[in-house]
Amino acid sequence: MEKNATVLSDILEVQGFDISPEFAYPLFFVLLFVYSSLLFSNIGVLTLIITEKSLHQPMYFLFCNLSINDLIGNTVLLPRLMTHIISTERFITYNQCVAQAFHSHTFGSAAHMILIIMAIDRYVAICHPLRYSSIMTNRTVIGLSASAWGVSLVLVSVLIGLTVRLSRCRSVIQNAYCDNASLFKLSCDDVSINNIYGLIFTVLLFSCSIGGIGVTYIRIALICWMRKNKEMNNRALQTCTSHLVLYLIMLWSGFLTIILHRFPKYPDLRKIAYILFHIVPANLNPIIYGMQTRSLRDKITQILQGKVRAI
Repeated sequence: MEKNATVLSDILEVQGFDISPEFAYPLFFVLLFVYSSLLFSNIGVLTLIITEKSLHQPMYFLFCNLSINDLIGNTVLLPRLMTHIISTERFITYNQCVAQAFHSHTFGSAAHMILIIMAIDRYVAICHPLRYSSIMTNRTVIGLSASAWGVSLVLVSVLIGLTVRLSRCRSVIQNAYCDNASLFKLSCDDVSINNIYGLIFTVLLFSCSIGGIGVTYIRIALICWMRKNKEMNNRALQTCTSHLVLYLIMLWSGFLTIILHRFPKYPDLRKIAYILFHIVPANLNPIIYGMQTRSLRDKITQILQGKVRAI
C-alpha cells in the first residue's frame, strides 16, 4: 500500500551521474566549454544570416531552423546538468521536469523534420537546378518549416500530456535529465497507453525520417549516376555529405537512447548517449554547414579578414 501511495511533493530528485569529487569540476568546465562553443557558433550563424541580405535564401532559412532548435534543446538540458554535476543536491520541481522533457522531445522530433526538409531542398537544388527558385520559394520553405515545428509540437504535446495525467508514487528521476520515459516511471498506474503511444510516436517519426531521407538520397544518387555529370556529382557529394553525417549521428544516438531505456543495467551509457544526441549535432552543424556552403563560408572569411586588417 505504501509503495502505491500517491506522492504529493512537487520536488523530484534527479539521480544524475556517479562522479568522483576530483572529476566533478573538470567535467563541469568541459561541458561549459562545449555549451559556450555551441552558443557562439549557432548565434554567430544566426546573426550572420539575419544581417546579410545576400543570405536571405531558402537554404539559409533552414539553417536558422536547425540553429534555433539546437540552442533551445541544449539550453534546456546543459545548464541544469552542469549544476547537478557540481552540486551535492540534485533536485528539480515537477513542472520544471515536465518542461525539460517537453523541450527535449521537441528538439529531437523537430530536428528529424527539419533534416527531411533539408534533404528535399538538396534534391531540388541538385536534380532540378533550373526550377529551384520557382519550387523552393521563401513562402514554401516557411510553410514547410512551420509544418515541421507544428507537427513536432502536437506529437510531443500528446506524448507529455498522457504522462502528466498519471499520479505519482515515486519521486526519483532515474536519469541525469528529464524525459518522458523517466517521468511516467514515477507512476504506479497502468502506463500501457503511454508505452503504446510512445511506440507509435517513435515508429512514425523514424519511419518518416529514414524513409524520406532514404528515398531522397537514392533519387539523387540515381540521377547523378545516369547523367554522369562530374560537376553535378561533386556538388552533390559536397552538399549531401555533411547533411548525411549529421543525420546518421543523430539517428544512431537516438536509437541507442531508446534501446537502452529497455536495459536498466546500463543507466550511465543511456545518459551519455542522450547527452551526445543533444550536443554533437548542435556543435557540428554550424561548423560543417558553414564550411561547406560557399556563400556562408565567403561571408565568414570576409568578416575574419576585416577583423585582421583592423588589428
